[in-house]
Amino acid sequence: MPASAEFISLCRSQVALLTQGMGAALSVVYLTERLVEEGTAQEKLIPVVAYPETAARWKGLELNSAAFPATTSRPQPPRLQAKATAKNIDTVSLPELPTEANVAEPPETADKALVPSQQIVLPLLNEGALIGLLVTSREDRAWNERERHEIERVAQTLTLARLLDRRRERSEQQLSQQKQLQAQQRELLDNLLHQFRNPLTALRTFGKLLLKRLLPGDANRAVADNIVRESDRLQELLQQFDRVIDMTEEDLEPTKSLPPATEVRSAIPILNAPLPLLPNREGTQSEICTIEDVLKPLLASAWAIAQERNLDLQADLPPNLPTVRAHLRELREVLSNLLDNAIKYTPPGGKIYVQAGLERDNFQGIAISDTGVGIPPQDKERIFDRHYRGRQADSDIPGTGLGLAIAKALIEQMQGTIEVFSPALWHPTPESSGGTTFIVWLLVDAGAALREG
Repeated sequence: MPASAEFISLCRSQVALLTQGMGAALSVVYLTERLVEEGTAQEKLIPVVAYPETAARWKGLELNSAAFPATTSRPQPPRLQAKATAKNIDTVSLPELPTEANVAEPPETADKALVPSQQIVLPLLNEGALIGLLVTSREDRAWNERERHEIERVAQTLTLARLLDRRRERSEQQLSQQKQLQAQQRELLDNLLHQFRNPLTALRTFGKLLLKRLLPGDANRAVADNIVRESDRLQELLQQFDRVIDMTEEDLEPTKSLPPATEVRSAIPILNAPLPLLPNREGTQSEICTIEDVLKPLLASAWAIAQERNLDLQADLPPNLPTVRAHLRELREVLSNLLDNAIKYTPPGGKIYVQAGLERDNFQGIAISDTGVGIPPQDKERIFDRHYRGRQADSDIPGTGLGLAIAKALIEQMQGTIEVFSPALWHPTPESSGGTTFIVWLLVDAGAALREG
């Protein structure tokens, strides 16, 4: 793993400290590097920084289990132990640096054998494994204990810096791999969405043709209406997919005019910028609507699915309900999700009950109850957490754990609330128990209440 420019700069500053502060005549920093030669991989020590720059140095030092050789008049590069310690390196008799190094005119110090006390070799160790080497020497005097301690601190600094450098390099490699994977996923998603559009357009067209052929009083007309409406909903979701895919980093960044103190906290835009749950919705103002208008088409679709699954779906929608303030599209998503969950988690033969007209302060409530499996007490506290499914994660019922989290966030954006009760608040018979009730509370339109008053 190559050393970064920042690490090289740190090595030079530490070598300068040894030279200017302690009078070292020669200092070299080595790093271990895995080299592949003729199909075999070897760990070697490669010099990265030396003072003076023309200093002789060991080149391509191989690492194996052999001990240091004794000093000779014309030494070969010493063989280091792969898992050496500072103690056994510092006390072994070391050879001088070879004069046949990569220099035109090696300095005089390279031709003189150095006394072991004047030449210090410290390993850069990580959990017992050698990741580098610091070599320093001087000719005029031996190192005292204080100087040796300072040199050890330099070695520790270089060790820590090298470890951080390796982690940075690995992080950059992982980030590069993630970007490549995301690019492949993006290309695949583009292809899938493109292929999805054609059958969706055909389904929508067939639904409209069916509507034209059915008489106004035909019982199948509601089914055709639902086909067209759900096709429109899918078309809208596809448009949202396109907007999300086309988002750039600038779209995700928080406000540019942040003070300097917050710039560091906002370094990762995707984690700091609040993303809309349903992106780029046209107009953010809430609308005045009636619960009946929102619920009726959803109940028609849910009733068809419930009938197919042998479920009894009942609804109680009192007339002349007060109007509420809500985002229509988001409210449909919330209620559709709750109805889907009630159907999904209720076994065949069960019942689902939808009741509107609940009142609390300035809110209107919509309750959706079922006789399904219910929610264990330990799961109820986290039921609105993203990707949390609790006991249902071990069941055969598919799900992502996102629906309730999104529903809660959307209702809160409308200044409403959502509650969950398990066992359910409604039971079809006195003997029945279990099940779940969700209640969505929506803010009553104040203007309508004043007009009625």
